[in-house]
Amino acid sequence: MMSCIFCIVLKKNLNQKTVVLRKKVDETEVLEIVDDKKTTLFKSLFSRPKKSDIHIHSVKLYYECILIVSGKYMANYFRKANHSISVHSNVSEVVLGDGVFPVRTKSNFKKALVGKRGKNKVDLKLEEHVFIENEDELTFDHHGREIKFPFKLNSKTTENYPNRLLEKNLSNVKNSELSHDDVIKKLQTFLKKPLEDEVRKLEEEFVLREISEVYVPIYEARLIGPKKKVAIIRIDAVRNKIL
Repeated sequence: MMSCIFCIVLKKNLNQKTVVLRKKVDETEVLEIVDDKKTTLFKSLFSRPKKSDIHIHSVKLYYECILIVSGKYMANYFRKANHSISVHSNVSEVVLGDGVFPVRTKSNFKKALVGKRGKNKVDLKLEEHVFIENEDELTFDHHGREIKFPFKLNSKTTENYPNRLLEKNLSNVKNSELSHDDVIKKLQTFLKKPLEDEVRKLEEEFVLREISEVYVPIYEARLIGPKKKVAIIRIDAVRNKIL
């Protein structure tokens, strides 16, 4: 029978940070990139349209949220365990506390092999007191997919007044599809590894360290090509990279 105590601890000084990354390219540079790459979006196996056949309908700057959550999971519990020890050949049993543990019976083959002087083995059925501590962080893009964080965060790469900038561009902000509670649960599941089947006096604790909302400037260009086909080019304005 397993008893369990679980608690979630929020640090009193828990940081819930909002960060906006600075653009390294402006709209003029983005238009040049789009103009250079636009025919590739409409080419087929046998043809590629002319640049003049493709119209840049619009270019918009969005701020897409990346969520970063960090924390620590701790647990301690008792589990059943078997340990074998070697004793002298003339020992028949071991007394440990209130327990009496006889030596392991030898097969006739082993008796013939080692003789009377071979050491005896004793199997001890005991309990181990186990302590676990796992600490890590997870990162999710604005669709809720787990990713590796690809940016550097420092005073040179981030905006000085992130909240003011986001409020000014509120209609172009893409918030995460996950709530803070969602990412906290995902971190708990990630940090809590499966335990053995038979444990008792399980005590668990989860400490939430930090949640950060990092907004990445992304340009989206909407293109209209032959036969009114529509295509989108997305450009990471921090890494100057087509996504």
